[in-house]
This record gives sequence, C-alpha cells and structure tokens, in this order.
Amino acid sequence: MSTDVPNPWLRGYFPRPGAARRIVFFPHGGGAASFYRPLLRDLPEDVEGMVVQYPGREDRMGEPCCTDMPGLVEPLAKALAGLDDKPVWFFGHSMGASVAHEVARLLGSAGEALPERLIVSGRPGPARQRPDDKYLDDERLWADVCRLGGTDARLLRMPGLREVMLPVLRADYRLVGGYRPATGRDLAVPVSVCYGTEDPEVDAADAAAWADATSAHTELTAFPGAHFYLRGPARDALTHWLARRLHAHTDPAGGNRG
Repeated sequence: MSTDVPNPWLRGYFPRPGAARRIVFFPHGGGAASFYRPLLRDLPEDVEGMVVQYPGREDRMGEPCCTDMPGLVEPLAKALAGLDDKPVWFFGHSMGASVAHEVARLLGSAGEALPERLIVSGRPGPARQRPDDKYLDDERLWADVCRLGGTDARLLRMPGLREVMLPVLRADYRLVGGYRPATGRDLAVPVSVCYGTEDPEVDAADAAAWADATSAHTELTAFPGAHFYLRGPARDALTHWLARRLHAHTDPAGGNRG
C-alpha cells in the first residue's frame, strides 16, 4: 500500500517511504492521532510511524464517534488490510490496546496479513477487563480523565474545554465500558505488554494476563510512571525500548510464553 494515497483512518506526520518496516499506533480513549506525534518523530529513521485517527476528533471532528467496538474495528481493519507492502507492528495504549487487538483478530479471521508484533500498553489482558458505566455520569467520567493524566492539567482547566471534550469521551468510555473481549488464544502473534509501575488501572498480574490472548511469545516491560507513562519522563525509555525491539531479528529472551 502506498502511504501517499489519502486514508481517512491514518496519519503519518513524518513520511519515510524507504523505511524497512512500519508501526501503527492506536490512541487511547478520548485521544487523537496528534498525541503520538513526538513518539513518531523519534522513531529510528528506517521505521515509518503511522497513527490511527478515530472519527469525531481533530480533522475528523465532523464525523460521528463510534460507540461500540465492532463499529470501530470493522472499517478500521479494512483500512489497514492494505498495509502489506512491508512488515508492520501495532502499538495500542489503553483503549487503543483493545482496538489493536481486535483489529489483529479481524485481519487474521479474514486471511489478511497479520502484524509481526502486537504491543499493548496500559490495558489489562482480555480475561481481566471489566465492564464499566462511567459514561453515564459526566462528573465521574471527567474525574476519571483528570485522575489518569492523559491531558495536560492546565488544558483541563481551560474554560469550555470540558464541553468540547465530553462528547468524544462519552463515546469512547461507552465503547470500552460495553466491550466484552474474547478470551481464547485465537491470535498467533507475539505480544509485548507495557505498563506504568504506578498505573492505578493495570498491575503486573493484569499485564501478564495478555499471555492468554495469543499462542505466541509474550513479554512484559514495566516503565516508571502512571497510566500515561508514555507522555512523561519515561517517553525516552519507551522510544529506546521500541528501537531495540524493532531492530531485533529474534524475539527477546526471557519473556513469558503462552
């Protein structure tokens, strides 16, 4: 697939047509493609980063948000099916981890090329995910957004921002809250699991549960920080970790195997 062809689902801020491989990032709930711009900029020169842009945010603001997982991942999987001109990895954080997982499952069931590796971040394994109804209460929802720290606290205090953000947040929280993941090992893709050591949403046992989602190799890596460790001081460590994994020719030793 030529990345010069416009794709409403993908943003590539730093095109690298000669790159040896590609990594696709899936944003968190309430997040947009631009969140990953700094991480894409710092990828190795032989790796092209692309980010999924969900409907209802940034340059897709005029489109309705998806409120259920099938409504999001089915068209997204079709949009990503053409990324088979070079090896591709998936990286999803929080809600994005589940979206990336479901897209990989759909690609596999459709006989399309699978990602070489699935990286899931800040999300419990499928068997340890639980339904949630925060989307029914704006106060609870907003308090959760503030608690997790995905948005700069100074921005959260800006007049009117809450009203702008709430429709997208309600949709994404509803999507995650009503999602019932499959719990079988129907994926044969190596999985790397990342989480913050101070994350109130994911502990080591939650992260390790991803081993039950694949028949391939899994590994766990903890980074200093909370749920959004990847936008804090640990971002450099994550960038170096990604570079090492992307350039490795074999799976890292010492991980957990499912």
